[in-house]
Amino acid sequence: MSAVHQWKAMIQAEHAQSEQMRVPAPVGDHWQDYARMFHTNPHRSDDPLLDQLLEEVSSEDTLIDVGAGGGRMALPLALHCRHIVALEPSPSMARVLEQQSQEYGIGNITLVQASWEEAEVGPADLTLCCNVLYTIQEIEPFLRKLESYSRKRVLIVLYNAPPQFQIYPLWQEIHGEKRLPLPSLPELEEVLHEVGIAAQIDMLPPQPPHGFDSLEQASDQLSRRLYLTEGSAKRAQLTSILPERLEQIDGTFYLRDAQLVQPALVSWQPPR
Repeated sequence: MSAVHQWKAMIQAEHAQSEQMRVPAPVGDHWQDYARMFHTNPHRSDDPLLDQLLEEVSSEDTLIDVGAGGGRMALPLALHCRHIVALEPSPSMARVLEQQSQEYGIGNITLVQASWEEAEVGPADLTLCCNVLYTIQEIEPFLRKLESYSRKRVLIVLYNAPPQFQIYPLWQEIHGEKRLPLPSLPELEEVLHEVGIAAQIDMLPPQPPHGFDSLEQASDQLSRRLYLTEGSAKRAQLTSILPERLEQIDGTFYLRDAQLVQPALVSWQPPR
């Protein structure tokens, strides 16, 4: 199987497994329950990933942020470049981005509420795509569009492991089967090689695992990620085992033995 087909097959298999566990099936905006967690300070100075991206951006550059979310990268980058077009299809995420741009007085961002596949925008000096590719089934057309809309450089941020891989042991314990992974950096490297894109890959400092403010918050968030319904036997199982699966460090709860996640900046100059 080719790398491109393997990428798509992994996503389809993961989605099929997820659908089997979801009761009832999800409707509406997937990000509605999570968007409030994506507030961030655009003036922060403790983000190695942001620091790396800032090295790629000049004050005269324009940028397209594909899948901008609540503006975690778009807002601080807008402080250092001429203009950003932020593409975000989720209404709840788009609201967070708009609220924060108004709160911090950042006016050089244009929000386009559309997916990259459907978006009709002009080209920019840079195209940026942070932690979006994991669920993009038609990966080659997506990458080629990033190329065709970029005058200077394509920038992609992707982790070395699938999203939420830290909870895979819990998935297996609760559901009794191995969690099927989404593609991540290793699979992207194979795709890039197959389609003839010579990209530079810069590994960035590992990031700590996600923490929780309380046992109740951990139970609630993990139940959503494991697709556990209130009152179910599996939800009760999670509640009973969670105190042993968590450790408290400086007031924050973490999954025991959770591995660090390492982001990578994948970049290349589009063909002229």
